[in-house]
Amino acid sequence: MRLRWIIPLAIIAPLSLRADEMPVKAKVETLVINPADVTPIHLRPGFISTIRMPEEINSIALGSRTDFSADHSEGEPLYVYVRPVTKEPAQSNLVIATKSGLHVTLELISDGSDQSANVQAVDFMIEYRLSHSSLIAEIPTRVSSNDGQDAAALSSRGDRHPENRDGKVDLPSSEVDMEFALQQRINQPAWTKWEGQQIETSIGDIRQSGNRTIIAFSILNHSEQPVEIVPPQVQIAGHKRRKKNKQGKGIIADQLEIRDSRLSETRLEAGARADGVVVFDRPNFKQSSEKLLLQVAQANQVDRPVLIPLPFTPPVSGHPQKDGIE
Repeated sequence: MRLRWIIPLAIIAPLSLRADEMPVKAKVETLVINPADVTPIHLRPGFISTIRMPEEINSIALGSRTDFSADHSEGEPLYVYVRPVTKEPAQSNLVIATKSGLHVTLELISDGSDQSANVQAVDFMIEYRLSHSSLIAEIPTRVSSNDGQDAAALSSRGDRHPENRDGKVDLPSSEVDMEFALQQRINQPAWTKWEGQQIETSIGDIRQSGNRTIIAFSILNHSEQPVEIVPPQVQIAGHKRRKKNKQGKGIIADQLEIRDSRLSETRLEAGARADGVVVFDRPNFKQSSEKLLLQVAQANQVDRPVLIPLPFTPPVSGHPQKDGIE
């Protein structure tokens, strides 16, 4: 008879405990970085919340270490892990800065061990993404004058760019995206026409960081037929004397390594425009007869590319160059 009472109690007791415990409501969000915003993040004791940045983190600053814990390691350069260290309700703030100078501010909110129905859902993960508008807001943008000539107003921020294994400086992807966004904002580029070509070109901002050079450019299809553009290349070309039994001089050209690039469109309809950015390793020196050239070609005539001269030493202020073969 006793067994008949013990068995029901063994089943009912766990069920009553589970009924008292409220299930955790979880959230996963994707946000665009805006340094002017403060993002609230709701935490709960016993749970870890993850913050993922779009680029490598440089530093984190936590307001109250007695109420919250924020962990970041070099082994996971994009992540920060946050959790409450007290079961009491608490509130503080967290600032995360990236190596390119971007930062986000978060308001940390913990309801403690409260399990009432009106408790906010726990932010299990917040993923930040880059925004062209936020990048442009932090750095002075170039403006276009009435005659179509673009005045660059980019200032040097003194960023320390990380070096790769060969000792050369790598430009952060955010900086490449920024140049790409700036080029797209130019309403009236100064176009250069090329004989026998369906396309016109315009060179925008030119910047240098260590041995890396970044070139912004635009391409316009001025014809009535669609045209396809192949990925741009950069070459260094010069004259080489032929042997005595041959007359004249030959032209030699070497392709330079492209480290990164952006191109908004590869197929251009009639009157359409494409904007792009290319990052390449510039050689440390050249001969006086050699020229640095941006090579833009149509897919239907890759043997006749447009060759746009580039300055070997870009201007410090990054003034746009009017392209044309010298």
